[in-house]
Amino acid sequence: MKDSENEDTDSTLDAFEKALEQVNSEHYILRLFVTGTTPKSAQAIQNIQRICEEHLQGRYKLEVIDIYQQPEKAKEAQIVAVPTLIKQLPLPLRKVVGNLSDVERVVAGLGLQMENPGNKPQK
Repeated sequence: MKDSENEDTDSTLDAFEKALEQVNSEHYILRLFVTGTTPKSAQAIQNIQRICEEHLQGRYKLEVIDIYQQPEKAKEAQIVAVPTLIKQLPLPLRKVVGNLSDVERVVAGLGLQMENPGNKPQK
C-alpha cells in the first residue's frame, strides 16, 4: 500500500511542477493607458517597467497608450481613470488603476505570485 501512496505523491508532485512551469513561462500582454507626458504618467510607466522586469523578465509585452493621442482605444477599453493598466493575457483580463507604485497591489492585480513579499531583501 505504501508503494501506491508514493506513486500517487510522485504523480501529484510531477503535475504540480508542470503546472508551475507553465505559469512561469506564460507570456503577458499588458496595456498601460496614460494622459500625455505628465509626471503621473511618467511615474506609472517607470513603475510598471520596473515591476515587469523584476517579475516577468522576458515574458511580457507592454503597450503604452496615450489617451490624448488614441482616444478611441481608451473608449474601446472603457477607461474611466488614468493611469490604468490592463492585463489582456493570460486570461482573466484584469485592471489596475493608479500610478502603480504599490508593488504588492500591482503584482496581485496581475495575478502573479509575490516571490519576496513587501519587496524587502531576503536574508
